[in-house]
Amino acid sequence: MNYPILPDELRINRLEPPAGRVHAVLDTDTFNEIDDQFALVYALLSPERIQLDAIYAAPFWNELSDGPKDGMEKSYEEINRILNRLGCEEDNAVFRGSDSYLPGAAQPVDSPAARDLVRKALASPDDEPLYVIAIGAITNIASAILLEPSIIGKIVVVWLGGHQLSWRDTKEFNLAQDIHASRVIFDSGVPLVLVPCHGVASHLITTLPEIRHFVQDKGEIGAFLAERYEGCSSDHYGYSRVIWDLSAVAYLVNPALVPCDLVHSPVLTDQVTWSFDAGRHLIRCAHSVNRDGIFKDLFRKLEQAAGAVLQEAEA
Repeated sequence: MNYPILPDELRINRLEPPAGRVHAVLDTDTFNEIDDQFALVYALLSPERIQLDAIYAAPFWNELSDGPKDGMEKSYEEINRILNRLGCEEDNAVFRGSDSYLPGAAQPVDSPAARDLVRKALASPDDEPLYVIAIGAITNIASAILLEPSIIGKIVVVWLGGHQLSWRDTKEFNLAQDIHASRVIFDSGVPLVLVPCHGVASHLITTLPEIRHFVQDKGEIGAFLAERYEGCSSDHYGYSRVIWDLSAVAYLVNPALVPCDLVHSPVLTDQVTWSFDAGRHLIRCAHSVNRDGIFKDLFRKLEQAAGAVLQEAEA
């Protein structure tokens, strides 16, 4: 596959952390775990930095689904449940994504989500790239690139995928589900901000007492998130959970909370490990997250949203 080659100056510019409000879409396997729900709410409650133009349902396949298509459909339904509880179901377009993973190295899976991403990317001004927040298998995004490679010059992908580049392997759920799609993201040259899971986003840990104290009574959406958190384990004694996906949203809300370095795009091997070639193009890779800063921002926004709803009801 021949991809457009971006000039180095343009790539470096696109990989600079955004200084203000950006247009973005969110690609999420929302029903897979409980972290996507928190991330989607965080994005929707951060309009000062993120204009969320669309939400895409991503495929997933584990014990919660019968296959990638079923996972995508369940994620689509979960997205709409969240929008309904926030009272903004009319404000955002939700699109079904791929019903399977890429069947081959350069074979896209057509879907409403992939087509919408192509349309929105091509319509973006040359000096205002569309940010693609990806917190699941990267199938929809890779498919859009394969359908229309020119969008590489129009988007910046912020993806929670793989493990820290020093990790012994990168057999992480988002990345390993669709190896072909993952290679498209690393090999195509699309401007990429990678947020690794183990070693980076894995620090975003919280507990049921914290969720009960800061989330549960924060309106209908707070009760929903707390219910999802409590339901993730039958035993919360001494238990904590990583809310991985907050990291990718936090990068756009406040890049200082997710510090990154410029590195050469890694090579994804057949053994699902990282290999390195200093001749490859640059990406931006997160090396840490500010756990407390991210949760404080989320908790404050939930509190503010609940307060605004209460004031409106009393008016």
